[in-house]
Amino acid sequence: MTTATETASQAYRDIERFSTADMLSAMLDGQRAALDAAAAALPALEEAVEAAAKRLANPESRLIYVGAGTSGRVAMLDAVELYPTFGWPEERSLFLLAGGSISVAEARESAEDDTNAGRAEIDAVNCGPQDVVVGLAASGSTPYTLAAIDAAKARGALTIGIANNPGSALLEGAECAVLLETGAEVLAGSTRMAAGTSQKIAMNLFSTAVMMRLGKVYRGRMVDMKPSNRKLVRRAVEMLMQVADCDEASARRALEETKFHVKPAVLVLRGLSAGEAKAALDRNGDDLHRALAELG
Repeated sequence: MTTATETASQAYRDIERFSTADMLSAMLDGQRAALDAAAAALPALEEAVEAAAKRLANPESRLIYVGAGTSGRVAMLDAVELYPTFGWPEERSLFLLAGGSISVAEARESAEDDTNAGRAEIDAVNCGPQDVVVGLAASGSTPYTLAAIDAAKARGALTIGIANNPGSALLEGAECAVLLETGAEVLAGSTRMAAGTSQKIAMNLFSTAVMMRLGKVYRGRMVDMKPSNRKLVRRAVEMLMQVADCDEASARRALEETKFHVKPAVLVLRGLSAGEAKAALDRNGDDLHRALAELG
């Protein structure tokens, strides 16, 4: 049976003969479908975020992404950006990509059929009940991803499935199912288009909301980001000036005392030492709102 994402749209059956302007307009319409699909999935994403944040509050937990092809690379991109953006420990963010790291830059489409690899890689990272495993597949039937999700579920992990075809095995098998119903692609079967875009939107929403729930954001700012270059150092200074209402010199002193960690620097500006600031955050689950409330 032909799935929705593999169906050819009659409206675009001769798209290669369109004028360039009409061709681009048609493809943009497909991208709008991706945004609409993400909007319709918000209730399911909410459920996934709440469940994942609860599990990831455990300091031993990890967020593990699984996928193949375009879906796997979308998952990988989300995984690698969590550390610089939110200070999420790199060892707590893993991605399992069908075909291994070579698949990042080189398409290895046959790797998606390897169910043994999907199961083995979940076993290899010692996935357990404390972990959250997110599987992405446009078709919802990718053997590698299905096997990994099944193995993770058997090990007690929270499993989240994100797919673009209703009723697919991935959505049926995962604890939290997120359907991104993009339908037929403008270019038939090219799920790097609307389906891929919808997955990127969904992952942006999911991981950012999870990090917010885990206290990684304060007053709409990335207070756990890692200032690893001059631009980001300047951003940290300006961020601290804004959230703590202080001058640049005071901000720089506080940041130097906390090794340029914005969150404890806010508490240092309230009169705590760097050690006391860390202890206050530890007591309050790394939540700056709660740590400040404790100070009164």
